[in-house]
Amino acid sequence: MTGMARGIWVLGEERNGRIHTVSFELLAWGRGLADAVGETLTCVILGAAVTEQASSLIAHGADRVVAVSHPGLGVFLPDPHVRVLTRLVKEYEPEVLLASATTMGRTLMPILAARLHTGLTADCTGLEMEPAERLLLQSRPAIGGNVMATIKTPSHRPQMATVRPRSRNPLPRDAARRGEIIEERVDEEELASCVKRLGFEPDPTSEAPIEDADVVIAGGKGFKNAKGFAQTFEIATHLGGAVGASRPAVDQGWVGYAHQVGLSGKSVTPKLYMALGISGSANHVAGMSSAETVVAVNKDPEAGIFRIADFGIVGSLEDVVPVLLERLDRATHARSEGTPYA
Repeated sequence: MTGMARGIWVLGEERNGRIHTVSFELLAWGRGLADAVGETLTCVILGAAVTEQASSLIAHGADRVVAVSHPGLGVFLPDPHVRVLTRLVKEYEPEVLLASATTMGRTLMPILAARLHTGLTADCTGLEMEPAERLLLQSRPAIGGNVMATIKTPSHRPQMATVRPRSRNPLPRDAARRGEIIEERVDEEELASCVKRLGFEPDPTSEAPIEDADVVIAGGKGFKNAKGFAQTFEIATHLGGAVGASRPAVDQGWVGYAHQVGLSGKSVTPKLYMALGISGSANHVAGMSSAETVVAVNKDPEAGIFRIADFGIVGSLEDVVPVLLERLDRATHARSEGTPYA
């Protein structure tokens, strides 16, 4: 970049033709950073029909929206998105660029950082601007969630980071807010890709991504077999939650990769995370340590998961899970009957 980088940018996401909620969460992060240094907050978003929806981004905190609408951008493919974003960043020269730690953000941002010759901090749980030096303080768990690291990018721009979904609530919608909407073009050669999407098959065991769930019931190798692991789905149904898993459970084939939590899987930030038969390796803890409340069940009183659990039960799953399911069955029946549960 040749000029002086200015302004805070966040990367919005379109899914199935609609602006996804992570876009509004990012605007809440960006608004605080922009206000701290007196800068403009811009949301850049690529998709099939994002220009028509740009006003909702203004209403949730953006001062400006840079919208790139084209049917060829309706499905996320890394090559076209990286080409368009690289061009826009070089043209506008933002000081900070944030994205959500979704599949899109985790795929796109490292490639973009390499193209722009700058740094990237992934899976942040805290962001602040240092007003005097105009440095982005990027905080994230490290060493398996045992410490918090704060990272800076002093010499290169933009300063880039991804933040975990659901780590901040969107700002209230303000229909009276006014801002600028800029429609940017896309060149046909930018749409070329070495990847072709053949189709999409939804995971039959998951109605929604586990990253979006308020409740995650996660199972590990303590279940011993697929039949035992299936009880996590029963518990999740009772609690209106999603099913997560440790890597050993996925490796055993008890559940698909879409459910894997950890450094090699998904990062989740639910209000309740229940870890059943999970030892608490650094890999797994790094993906769920930001949960509001952690409940752990493990027969090993020295299991690492108890170090981060708010509530722990020392016992075998064979003893604990049937009792839990019986209590949940009774509570569900009581609700359906409109009677108090005792």
